[in-house]
Amino acid sequence: MKKAYIFPGQGSQFKGMGKDLYDNSATAKALFEQANDILGFRITDIMFDVTDEELKQTKVTQPAIFLHSVILAKETPDFQPDMIAGHSLGEFSALVSAGSLTFEDGLRLVSARALAMQKACEANPSTMAAVLNLSDQVIEDICASITDEIVVAANYNCPGQVVISGSNEGVAKAGEKLKEAGAKRVLLLPVGGAFHSPLMQPAREELATAIESTHFERPSCPIYQNINAQPSQDITTIKANLIAQLTGAVRWTQSVQNMIADGATVFVECGPGKVLQGLVKKINAEVETRSI
Repeated sequence: MKKAYIFPGQGSQFKGMGKDLYDNSATAKALFEQANDILGFRITDIMFDVTDEELKQTKVTQPAIFLHSVILAKETPDFQPDMIAGHSLGEFSALVSAGSLTFEDGLRLVSARALAMQKACEANPSTMAAVLNLSDQVIEDICASITDEIVVAANYNCPGQVVISGSNEGVAKAGEKLKEAGAKRVLLLPVGGAFHSPLMQPAREELATAIESTHFERPSCPIYQNINAQPSQDITTIKANLIAQLTGAVRWTQSVQNMIADGATVFVECGPGKVLQGLVKKINAEVETRSI
């Protein structure tokens, strides 16, 4: 039996996340306070006490989910993954939990990533939409047919659920064509901009500089990365894939399928919410899913 630990991305946040860890563990409290110092603001106040709307800001959401996930892993006595994966932002949580990045360096990279992405979103008004009950190929073909705007398939979450990403007009045009092609729904998402699309190129360039100047160790187990759904423990490959991820698709369906093919029988979600467990069950109903 092989155990896969999976780490959530943006969208899993909720008011009060991590407060139980902060209140009940001296180690967790020390890490949260260290994070407040590194970030230069009290992210714990936002995580524990403010409105969901304030928690949705990219520059807050990403470090918050990262902290919740990583501290949860550190507080788990039997944390011994055979393989790991993270959904978008979750790749950074996974790499820290597998010893590839230090807690401090991981948090600094996540903060730099979040700020760069927020800046890119503000520079280019853009959005994302979930497309339900349509094949990957049809979605890809329709996005490719729109040549006067940017719109791409960005997240392959599970069979029948793909997220498209691009300019407001591009997503609107694609949405109409996708409905005509038989999509059950095309649902605009409450996000700041077009993540995992070419519109994130300025953020990708900023993040590349930060990643290249950060020390990585070989992770303790293979990480299945979003950009190609393939396992790696090679530091050069991991860095390149983390950079490419910002403008490339999150191939979550393919990652989970490959992990199962390589022997994973239990998927343990490490972080806020249960979004990934739901996606794994839709990809393969036979495997076991758990939360920490």
